[in-house]
Amino acid sequence: MKTFWAAGYDAASVDTLCRATAMSRASLYQAYGGKEQLFLAAIAHYIDTRIAPVAAALGPHGTLAQDLAGFFAEVIALATADPSTPGCLISCVLADAAGSNPVFQAELDRRFSTVENRLDQRLHLAGWHADAPVPRMAAAGLAAAAARGIMLRARSGQSANDLAPVAVAAVSALVQLSA
Repeated sequence: MKTFWAAGYDAASVDTLCRATAMSRASLYQAYGGKEQLFLAAIAHYIDTRIAPVAAALGPHGTLAQDLAGFFAEVIALATADPSTPGCLISCVLADAAGSNPVFQAELDRRFSTVENRLDQRLHLAGWHADAPVPRMAAAGLAAAAARGIMLRARSGQSANDLAPVAVAAVSALVQLSA
């Protein structure tokens, strides 16, 4: 997972992946079928170990503002925790690898939709008004897009302190839209 995250899909050679997994090329292919399947397994592991806490921050634990702030704090923490793996394996690496690969495109869409649906659920629990100026699912998409933007900026070297004002602005905008 970290090899793909740090280097990107294309730059992570099979030889590098064999060293990182302590597997021979034959064992890697026998276990995963190839680089593409290993990458998909790495994404599944990433979701279970890294994205689960981000999604869990949405609670509900408190008010909508508190839960969104917690969500964005987790996004920033994930994006900036390890300088060797900045950003997000999904938003940065999978998005880059998707290109014209229909398997990766479908995986990217599925992962993005999962986050947007989780945000939509939290907005629904907050009582998002049907007559709000923005439909609830569009607001969930906006929140997810802000989170992905934070991940991309972290990939470009922005620090947690640099990214925090973006998170504050996203929470403020979403809370205002919910009223």
